[in-house]
Amino acid sequence: MSSFKSKFQDELIANASYIGTPGKGILAADESTGTIGKRLASINVENVETNRRILRELLFTAPGCLERLSGVILFEETLYQKSAAGVPFVDILKKGGVLPGIKVDKGTVELAGTNGETTTQGLDDLAQRCKKYYEAGARFAKWRAVLKIGPNEPSPLCIHENANGLARYAAICQENGLVPIVEPEILSDGPHDIAKCADVTERVLAACYKALNDHHVLLEGTLLKPNMVTPGSESARVKAEVIAEHTVRALQRTVPPAVPAIVFLSGGQSEEEATVNLNAMNQLKGKKPWSLTFSYGRALQQSTLKAWGGKDENIPKAQSALLVRCKANSEATLGTYKGDATLGEGASESLHVKDYKY
Repeated sequence: MSSFKSKFQDELIANASYIGTPGKGILAADESTGTIGKRLASINVENVETNRRILRELLFTAPGCLERLSGVILFEETLYQKSAAGVPFVDILKKGGVLPGIKVDKGTVELAGTNGETTTQGLDDLAQRCKKYYEAGARFAKWRAVLKIGPNEPSPLCIHENANGLARYAAICQENGLVPIVEPEILSDGPHDIAKCADVTERVLAACYKALNDHHVLLEGTLLKPNMVTPGSESARVKAEVIAEHTVRALQRTVPPAVPAIVFLSGGQSEEEATVNLNAMNQLKGKKPWSLTFSYGRALQQSTLKAWGGKDENIPKAQSALLVRCKANSEATLGTYKGDATLGEGASESLHVKDYKY
């Protein structure tokens, strides 16, 4: 039995369960200043605070979108920003029934003695930061561990270090009232097939839940944000049903039923692929004790960015592009998506970036 004791226990369980509500999911708008700079550069918009704020306001005030979301992950800057009318973004989200979340990791560093494998940093002052973020209105957090598939990767050392880092992060978050999203992302880079990805995913998730148990993390107050089990980026494509089957089986073998929800990352899939694959998982027959929803960044924003292009007059058009994706993914969490959201500019465009960093 977990010996977890926190004054936040009931709140953590309620918030994790709420975020996993079928029909809703998470918008990941937590790109660091450097990463959002790349997004803005792709539409020739300067990376300054005003433009970052305008983009985020466009996302958070898009008509009809918040009712299809349960959470939005913010970057630290955004947690404290206000709309043009002076309303804090946190208040806009809460009013729309959406919990504000916060990215708390400080990026990856190379793990000495490995072939370019990494571990995630940011534990040192995490407790103080979590306390501050909770006071500012955040109710969940995100920490991304990154693993890659190679001839001998991920190494046992890399798996162990990242599992322990995620568990330490999760325990610190829970002590300070934030639901931790546990994100062990296995990159899709490489020529491996889907069976190899399934094998690695199972080994990584098994190690993560062993570590979370060792660290007395309250599983009912956590969420998992894994990669989908897919062939490598340089391998032949497979049908959505095959991805669904391999992914759900990997989760059945490793993720305890105490975890309320699994919120997938899109991992460089196109907007449409990310939706179709999630839909296939929710249509799959079999035991699924957790709800399967989404925590998408690029796969919710690509068409929106293109439609906006940095021009005020395009904001309504950009917001309706976002609504199309929110609606499609909301349906996919229920297994009712009909494949009718492919019209947006950029919906089928691959969003894969090799060795992706936030």
